[in-house]
Amino acid sequence: MTQSDRLIFGPGPSGRRPANGLVASVMWLGGLVATLAAMAVGAVLAVFAAAAVAVIAVFAAVLVFFAGLAVRARRRVTFRARRADDVIEARKVDGAWVAYGWERPGR
Repeated sequence: MTQSDRLIFGPGPSGRRPANGLVASVMWLGGLVATLAAMAVGAVLAVFAAAAVAVIAVFAAVLVFFAGLAVRARRRVTFRARRADDVIEARKVDGAWVAYGWERPGR
């Protein structure tokens, strides 16, 4: 094995220290605890991400609903042309304008 092979592949099996029985079990237990903690954090983050996507979907649905209502209301609006008899008469009386014919029918 050349020097570059040792840098790439490591010292090999002869370079490893044999793990003591107590140290190996503590290290294995520590790895297990770290793995479980990482899985728990990942699960919590996944729940938060799913909740965020659900909230965004609800807001998008509400926005689309109101946009549909607005489009439907805009289509139903009919524009009335002004009739000729809607013209009112106004006269200047003592420096103020007074309009006649402004009363709405049915009052």
